[in-house]
Amino acid sequence: MQGESLRRLGEEQMILARDSGSGRAAVTVFGGREHDLRQTLIALVEGRALGEHESPSEASLLVLRGRVRVRTSEESWEGDEGDYLVIPPTRHDLEAVTDAVVLLTVASRA
Repeated sequence: MQGESLRRLGEEQMILARDSGSGRAAVTVFGGREHDLRQTLIALVEGRALGEHESPSEASLLVLRGRVRVRTSEESWEGDEGDYLVIPPTRHDLEAVTDAVVLLTVASRA
């Protein structure tokens, strides 16, 4: 069995995000090209965003710290620490309302 402290990883990634010109940092917690599941921890500095992008096949977002906003052309959702969202299957963006850390889970095959 393999374990990891998401709290520690989140703190490390937030430090990197604050030092980055983009205001974001990310690390793969599990998965990759050789797996059907990929989990990525993403840190975003307040006011920064990933920008509009296509939706992966199936994905969910767990807010570990802070507050985020996910927007599509038709709706918007704000989530706080502990909130969970199934990512809509349309173009969307992710913005940090406050400094935030999220866990993105993507399934590459349905």
